[in-house]
Amino acid sequence: MKKTIIATAFTGLLFAGTAFASGHGAHWGYTGHDGPEFWGDLSNEFAVCKSGKNQAPIDIDGMTEAELSPIVFHYASTQMDIVNNGHTIQVNYAPGSTITVDNHTFNLLQFHFHTPSENTVKGQFFAMEAHLVHADKDGNLAVVSVLFEEGASNPLIDTVWASMPEKTGESKMVSEVSLNVADMLPSNKAYYRFNASLTTPPCTEGVRWMVMKVPVNVSKAQAKKFNDVMGGDNNRPVQPVNARPILK
Repeated sequence: MKKTIIATAFTGLLFAGTAFASGHGAHWGYTGHDGPEFWGDLSNEFAVCKSGKNQAPIDIDGMTEAELSPIVFHYASTQMDIVNNGHTIQVNYAPGSTITVDNHTFNLLQFHFHTPSENTVKGQFFAMEAHLVHADKDGNLAVVSVLFEEGASNPLIDTVWASMPEKTGESKMVSEVSLNVADMLPSNKAYYRFNASLTTPPCTEGVRWMVMKVPVNVSKAQAKKFNDVMGGDNNRPVQPVNARPILK
């Protein structure tokens, strides 16, 4: 059973919440009767979206001081492998890029975006949020979150958006374009840490979250272009923190 849960979570994150992720093709979205408040009722495999006690995203507040180990980033460049899965724009990453935290190594699988941000800080939303999705050799999951505030144009976002597929289900492999997601990280790598879940069905729990404290820039036009392609906002509302500590 444990291996099945890990495999489901791994697949869900790898495909960023597409119908492929779980639920035997159960349709879900961000509005109407397929919206977040109904996810737990759409499929038995989505039940934890409703019943879970350690869900994401959250409002990051009431933090506890802790001596968090630094995240050691080892990100290499990758060719542009990009997909519009109907819920987000996702860039799949070539094998070989990792993070190490607490002497534990996770492999970078993909990164994708939400507008506005899913996590908030003391009630504040941000213009956009990127999730850098990792898994270790046993399928345990870790997400590095980068928050974007409205400001100057972001060069890496320009690179990604230039190849952005605008139709659901469309993907592109642009071999002549390479990028390194390290260029999207803030120079200050301080972070908040908490345990939570996928932010999309099946909402599997047991995910290690590390949210960068310092936001980076995205222009209003860049955030709008993504939001327009998605047909509106694609952020799940914040979930109850319950008894979880939020470390800083």
